[in-house]
Order: sequence, then structure tokens, then C-alpha cells
Amino acid sequence: MLMRTDPFRDFDRFAPVFGTWSKPAAMPMDAYRAGDEFVVCFDLPGVDPSAIELDVERNVLTVKAERRPLPTGDDVRLQVSERRLGVFSRQLLLGDTLDADHITAAYDAGVLTVRIPVVEKAKPRRIEVSGESREVRA
Repeated sequence: MLMRTDPFRDFDRFAPVFGTWSKPAAMPMDAYRAGDEFVVCFDLPGVDPSAIELDVERNVLTVKAERRPLPTGDDVRLQVSERRLGVFSRQLLLGDTLDADHITAAYDAGVLTVRIPVVEKAKPRRIEVSGESREVRA
């Protein structure tokens, strides 16, 4: 069987080493439900909290952050630079069962934690069944 080879097929997977505002690099995240809220954790080590932006528009949560370069000067000589610099971005589509008006966020130890409460109508509840049993006649 013949296979067509494209040497640039995986290039985009390695390309986002440096993010720009027009093409930001992705940021790793974990998401889970804890009780009555969804929790999303983004890895942003070395990012200043003032360089993080969270926006919600039409049930889309957008997280942008920028890791700026190290200071430069006559007395500073860079020895090794392996950490990604530039802009990182991620968008999440929030379902109708999440309360986008009461989102909270905290940044600690290089992790941005976003908490999104579940709306009251989407929480599980038990429904009482009442009535008399009726016999089925043939």
C-alpha cells in the first residue's frame, strides 16, 4: 500500500514555542467537578498575576497570559533559556448549566484556578412520585 508523506504535517505541533497576541501558544489545563462547581486549573509558572486576563462573553471563557522575558542589561548574561515566553491563551465553552456571572479566579504557585458554579436548576434533585396505583385490565 502506498502512503502519501507530508514532512510538514506535524510542524504546527512544535511551532508554538513563542506565542504572540495574534497566534498565542496553548496552556495546559485540568478540569474537574467538585460538588456544585467546576474547577479549571491552568499551568502558568513564572507569569506575573497582573499579566493574566480572564474574559467571559456569550458563554465563552477566555484566559490570556503573558510571560515576559528576563531583565536585560550590561550586567545580565543569559546562560540558558528553555522556558516559553510570549502569550498563552485558552478558550472554554461554558454550557448553560454553569453560572458565568459568579466565576472566581485565584493564582497561587504558578497555577491559575478558576471556579465556575453550577446553576441551581442544573443541580441534581429528587422528585417525589405521588398518586394511586392503577390496575391494568385486559
